[in-house]
Amino acid sequence: MPNKTLVLATGWGLMVFFWGCSSDTDAGNTDVDYTEITDDMPVPGNPDGDCPVPDEAIAADASTTDRVIGDGTPESCTSQAVVEAIAQGGVIGFDCGPDPVTIVMEETAKIFNDTGPEIVIDGGGKVTLSGGDVRRILYMNTCDPDQVWTTDHCDNQDHPRLTVQNLTFVDANSKGETEYDGGGAIWVRGGRFKVINCRFFNNVCADTGPDVGGAGIRVFSQYDDAPVYVVHSTFGGRDDLGNVCANGGGISSIGVSWTVLNSVFTHNKAIGNGGNPADQGTPGGGSGGAIYNDGGTMTLSVCGTRIEHNEANIHGPAIFFVSNNHDGTIRIEESIIRNNINHSNHPWEILPGISGHDDTVLIVDEDSIIE
Repeated sequence: MPNKTLVLATGWGLMVFFWGCSSDTDAGNTDVDYTEITDDMPVPGNPDGDCPVPDEAIAADASTTDRVIGDGTPESCTSQAVVEAIAQGGVIGFDCGPDPVTIVMEETAKIFNDTGPEIVIDGGGKVTLSGGDVRRILYMNTCDPDQVWTTDHCDNQDHPRLTVQNLTFVDANSKGETEYDGGGAIWVRGGRFKVINCRFFNNVCADTGPDVGGAGIRVFSQYDDAPVYVVHSTFGGRDDLGNVCANGGGISSIGVSWTVLNSVFTHNKAIGNGGNPADQGTPGGGSGGAIYNDGGTMTLSVCGTRIEHNEANIHGPAIFFVSNNHDGTIRIEESIIRNNINHSNHPWEILPGISGHDDTVLIVDEDSIIE
């Protein structure tokens, strides 16, 4: 491994330290099933990213399924079949024929918390789930009694452990959600969650609000503060495919850590107005064009990832990261963060495109480009 750079952002400026380190972990994502994508959309993930993927973040084994959506024809892969299969949990696959298929959801698919503990949804690289511009696609909430309470500590339980992999999520819209807002395509609270080899295109959530966000994904309360893994996935990827929300055009969370590996975030937008918290007389939002992280002690690790051409109206067109107790860390390795646009006249940046407290700990290696 190359030498690393430790950047400590303080009220007096940036202090930079170098150190050497080595790792016995093999680089690359050889454990992830990179099923060939045959449509004309951007492929999942960053083909130039080769950061090592830890064992707990590799693709789940879906060679044996508990249930299969479809009987080999596209017509059999319906919204109802998806909703019913996901409600039953377990390892779920698709058999929709040899060609790529898009399933327009007529109802949001919901995880039931007593159907795990392991729940895997694997599209085999051929399945697109669409919200049809009117609804969220997937929902999991360990603290929602309608989805079954399974422990007396729903905000910190180790299940369900949900994996979505080899899927595309498009045209989701959660603007009509009031109680569980944000999370255009996917909304998650509790248990564990990881995303592998997936794509998120043209998803939206609320236009304004000081904390609402995550046109692609919104997450709360992961077990024991373990990170959400996003591996070899794409959010946007082209100027006509970006995801849009008040905050966090790609992903958003409150009090959650993330590890993002070998992925792409481009052309996503945070379109709220007034910031976080909202300025008086404004509806709020506009932070974190690609990534929005807010809450207590948390870590954002980004490796082998491109974050480019994202936009924010207020703060952090690439990344908005605010640890309320000033005890958070951003780690950036072998990544490119550039050409992100801040539309504010008063950018609040600790590095180009990245907004946060001046005392946020930043660890940036010399192989990264941030400009």
